[in-house]
Amino acid sequence: MIIVIDGINQHMFSDVLDEMFKLRARVFGDRLGWEVNIVDGRERDMFDDLNPAHVVSIDDEGEVVGCMRLLQTTGPHMLSDVFNSILDGEPPLRSSQVWEATRFCVDTKRLGRGRGKNSVSYVTSEVMIGSFEYAKTAGVLDSIAVIDPVMNRVLQRSGNAPYDYLGAAKPMGKVVAMAALMDCSDERISGIRDYADIEHDVFLTEEQALKLFAHNKAEKPANVDHQPLSELEKYFVEQMHSARTKDEVKDVLKLIEALSDRFTPEQKIALLSTPRAFAHEA
Repeated sequence: MIIVIDGINQHMFSDVLDEMFKLRARVFGDRLGWEVNIVDGRERDMFDDLNPAHVVSIDDEGEVVGCMRLLQTTGPHMLSDVFNSILDGEPPLRSSQVWEATRFCVDTKRLGRGRGKNSVSYVTSEVMIGSFEYAKTAGVLDSIAVIDPVMNRVLQRSGNAPYDYLGAAKPMGKVVAMAALMDCSDERISGIRDYADIEHDVFLTEEQALKLFAHNKAEKPANVDHQPLSELEKYFVEQMHSARTKDEVKDVLKLIEALSDRFTPEQKIALLSTPRAFAHEA
């Protein structure tokens, strides 16, 4: 299911965006080997600071499994500022009715093959449907995307073939990049829906998305992503394990609170949930 996170509601979905940036790091950095900016296991760039709309797919277990970024072309965007050589000297498109779609990815490790609900194909189509329906509602007529030949074939197979291309395909690092144009029309959306056999409304309400994601966080074990512990975290874990009385545990907790500005919320939760030696005392 899809939630769209933009400049208006992003304060409500900071945790979802954090998981999305982690997914992007795993896909673009680890799997595809792109030269992207990854800090603390999260992939972000300057365009994420321009209040784009992030179309995020969340599965039934509250996991972020797919995403795409939509950005207006009236200001800075990737085709004009990063991939402008594709345009062969022609000026980039600038229109409030043309949006750029970038950073599309799905969690191939979590999703299966085929065309079932928990498949790469299904989530790909769901993100596309959500993106085009959201853009169309906002008055957008066309979407432009910098893609590679592999993604071009995926679009052609899934009822979402570009209707035109700008400039010429150019080698960009390890891949060939091309600028594809896709109209935000009812016909295109219907074609994707028919291909994926998706008839229902793909959007979650904000309340549904928050509830689903919160349930996932509540059920998820601490440090589930197996991030390496910092030296300070290791120290507190050791202190918590070695505590023998409730007063000793209280002293450790006070110290954690005093240094809480050095921890992310997730790190703090993990530390506070560390098993304590006195847990079985009366």
